[in-house]
Amino acid sequence: MVRTATAQVITARQVLDQWQGHRRLTRRVIAAFPEKELFEFSIGGMRSFALMAEEMIKMSGPGVKGLATGIWEKLEWREQTYKTKDELLKAWDDTTETIEEIWNKIPPYRFQDNDLAFGEYEGPLYGTLLYFIDNEVHHRGQGYVYLRALGIEPPAFWMR
Repeated sequence: MVRTATAQVITARQVLDQWQGHRRLTRRVIAAFPEKELFEFSIGGMRSFALMAEEMIKMSGPGVKGLATGIWEKLEWREQTYKTKDELLKAWDDTTETIEEIWNKIPPYRFQDNDLAFGEYEGPLYGTLLYFIDNEVHHRGQGYVYLRALGIEPPAFWMR
């Protein structure tokens, strides 16, 4: 069998489907928190899960726009913008829609381009995209620890 250098392991749509599966699960983790603890609970000096979720929102929405256009906003995620769980979940849902809407506008070659994402992180865009997903999984794991410390069973991690 002859193989070519252009053969794909996974399509862009399959990557998006995986990412959106992670986003559905992370949304369930956000929803599992009691309101007060979402914004105030912390272990070992880590940020609240609300701040972690806000970082994911502020990275992924503008990030997918940067993937598509090469125009990168400055990443500003350290300030608490959302004050209630409902506001945070709405922002999460809006970002999920933005990702879905913009995804098909990303030219396939862009994933191989090098960019300075958010004016700070240089590298190939497939790596930047994988970082968005890795970052979410990492913080979701912290959310699982928080929920367990609060005596709350987190959503099953395989239910994406």
